[in-house]
Amino acid sequence: MASPASDEQIQAWLGDHDAWSYDAERKVLERIFRFADFVEAFGFMTVVAIRAQALNHHPDWSNSYDTVDVELTTHDADAVTESDFELAAFMDEWAERHGAKDPD
Repeated sequence: MASPASDEQIQAWLGDHDAWSYDAERKVLERIFRFADFVEAFGFMTVVAIRAQALNHHPDWSNSYDTVDVELTTHDADAVTESDFELAAFMDEWAERHGAKDPD
């Protein structure tokens, strides 16, 4: 089982990834991604799904037209772990390269 990240590790990571937030009560990293349209949003989800499957680490997420709401946690650890940081960073990199917009 993966080791839970400490509060200090989470805060340090958030300092480098300011689009994400942390819900300490629910123990999840959260971010909203917004794209030009549904096809781009769904394309993002498809690419991330392939990466998540390879990592055996799957996001909790939803999609509404151009918006993808993401929550990351490691269910086995009941905490945020390095696996969440890794998948979140992948999402950030892909979204930035493909023109994701800041949510309103």
